[in-house]
Amino acid sequence: MTGLYRARRSGRVLVGLLTVVALLGSVPALAQQSDPEAGFPSTGPLSGYMEFHFNKADGEDGILDFHRFVLLLSHSFSSKIRFVGELEVEHAFVEGLEEAGELELEQAYVDFLLSRRLNVRAGMLLMPIGIINERHEPPVFNGVERTFVDTVIVPTTWFDVGAGIHGELGRGLRYRAYVVAPLNSLEFNAEEGIRGGRQKGSEDNVRNFAFTARTEYLGLRHLTLGASVWSGESNFATPRLAPSVTVGELDARYRRDRLELRGEFAQVHIGDAARLNDSIGRAVGVSPNIASALRGFYGEAAYRVWNAGAPRDLVAFFRYENFDTQFRMPAGFLPLKEFDRDAWVTGVTYYPDPDVAVKADYIYLRNQSGIFANRHLVNVGLGWWF
Repeated sequence: MTGLYRARRSGRVLVGLLTVVALLGSVPALAQQSDPEAGFPSTGPLSGYMEFHFNKADGEDGILDFHRFVLLLSHSFSSKIRFVGELEVEHAFVEGLEEAGELELEQAYVDFLLSRRLNVRAGMLLMPIGIINERHEPPVFNGVERTFVDTVIVPTTWFDVGAGIHGELGRGLRYRAYVVAPLNSLEFNAEEGIRGGRQKGSEDNVRNFAFTARTEYLGLRHLTLGASVWSGESNFATPRLAPSVTVGELDARYRRDRLELRGEFAQVHIGDAARLNDSIGRAVGVSPNIASALRGFYGEAAYRVWNAGAPRDLVAFFRYENFDTQFRMPAGFLPLKEFDRDAWVTGVTYYPDPDVAVKADYIYLRNQSGIFANRHLVNVGLGWWF
């Protein structure tokens, strides 16, 4: 009996020791699961998007262009601090002048993630204006090229150095608000409005800071509503002349089943435009004929004619746009009507994969001058992101 008792006792001790060892071995794993900082710092994954186009205007040779090669980098220092960067090469290579291609640092910011309601962001920021400027990867919009309104009135891609806050308030109400570098109004012109005034974070002059913000509401089923603003004084090279610039924008997106609708309205106000034209005219010898107000809007309807999921996913769309960089002129200046333009765009987007878009469209581009010819354009493109 004594031997049997000792054997049983030894067995119980052995089982107890094994149990303790197992529990001790599991402590680090349990601690790792409960530790919010486990796995940090971490880098990646690497992501990006690319697109190349064929563009053909009537009476002109076709152009084949690898338009964009973009890499996005991310690094999490901890669960509360992360870095995001975006580097873009346009037109395949860079050789001295911008006309031969561009290399741009479009994003490079650090997020301090405090809570769902309030977070802090600082660095190179995309301006939160409109539908396209912050999200412009090829699979997320129809048409080979970006909309004219989001190119001429809202100068996509618009980025600069700044800092601010972002978060989500309540159910479906998101916001972003930044203090950023201003525009340089000496680079404004009649054809492209404020586009040339972007400083792009390259030794920005900040005699005056600008403010920009956007709110989006997603609380209604199938519908996203957005509103954006940018405001600041935009001259720092001419004494006693600091034209104010205000950009206001409204947009809406609706998606249900196969149907998708979207629209956008944007208007730019340039204060003291008459004195700005006079100042630039004296400096360069020709007045740039800058307007006191620019306006643009578009409406788009898209329908998934093939809705079986990639690779059986085909969208047909139609879009009308009006964009006028001479919408309202300062006293003593007449509008150049060739820059009051309409565009009718129709085309298709085929998705062999949800992240790959094969696009084709036709554009009829009309101006109101009665002198300059209207244009017909055919575009084909391939874009992808990962």
